[in-house]
Amino acid sequence: MPGDEAGELTWLLFHQEQVLSLDQARRYLSPKAIRHRVDVGRWRQVHRAVYVTHNGPIVPAQLPWIGVLCAGPAAVLGGLSAARAWGLRRYDDKFVHILLPANHQTRSMPPGVRVHRTTLLPAADILDVGQPRRTMPARSLVDAAQWAPSDQEARAIIAAGFQQRLVGGDDVRQVLDRLPRARRRALIAQTATDAVGGAHSLPELDFLRLVRRAGLPEPTRQAVRHDATGRRRYLDALFEEWRVHVEIDGSQHLDPATAWADMRRQNDLWRSGDRVLRFPAWAIRHHPADVIAQLRAALLAAGWSP
Repeated sequence: MPGDEAGELTWLLFHQEQVLSLDQARRYLSPKAIRHRVDVGRWRQVHRAVYVTHNGPIVPAQLPWIGVLCAGPAAVLGGLSAARAWGLRRYDDKFVHILLPANHQTRSMPPGVRVHRTTLLPAADILDVGQPRRTMPARSLVDAAQWAPSDQEARAIIAAGFQQRLVGGDDVRQVLDRLPRARRRALIAQTATDAVGGAHSLPELDFLRLVRRAGLPEPTRQAVRHDATGRRRYLDALFEEWRVHVEIDGSQHLDPATAWADMRRQNDLWRSGDRVLRFPAWAIRHHPADVIAQLRAALLAAGWSP
């Protein structure tokens, strides 16, 4: 029935953010009806075979659909685009990343769409029922780290995936096992291992790397302590044997309420006898020698013997 087809088309457009491929449009409309909608300005042709079915501005939610439909039925969202669809926050390079099998051919793509190819895309790495289809969280993060412009950004993306609970445990390791020639494979694996161990932010990872390079003992990350009110608190780095505790202050500590909460926690620790060192994230990055010198002095004063 025509009414049924119209309802199906409306439902499809609702799920695809008002973006439609030519093949999909032909299931419900004649070529003449499609051309008419474009000619009178009801639809906009954004690619040779993809339409936005309104005449207003293109919104961010439509860009992933445009990219996937332009690349064809074998395409899936990948990398940062897929990770953002899973909920990753604070990481957006303004591109739509599409992953395709290596032997799949595509014509020119719209501006802002980046096509990546792979010879390894098992079913375990794809969410077929996604809106649109996309790689699973761990594969998305691994690909985003592979495609990142720098090692630093690659590490930050993997750490954020654990911090924001998109992945956990050995999720990333399982993907790497399926991708033996992945770019930055060792860096991604080490970052994931550290994140599982409790270093969930890039400054914490940078601090851990400094500690290892300096030959200092390995701290416990995200150790649990209880403050004076009995609330659970998580310590950034704790050298338990010597009761030396390191707090790493990011930009959130500029907020007065957050800063005061951290100061109260620090005062509780001092009162119980722990040595507490605090380093801003920028000092770890730009003054690593000073950070290590202060940490080494605190450990030595607490009885550590190199």
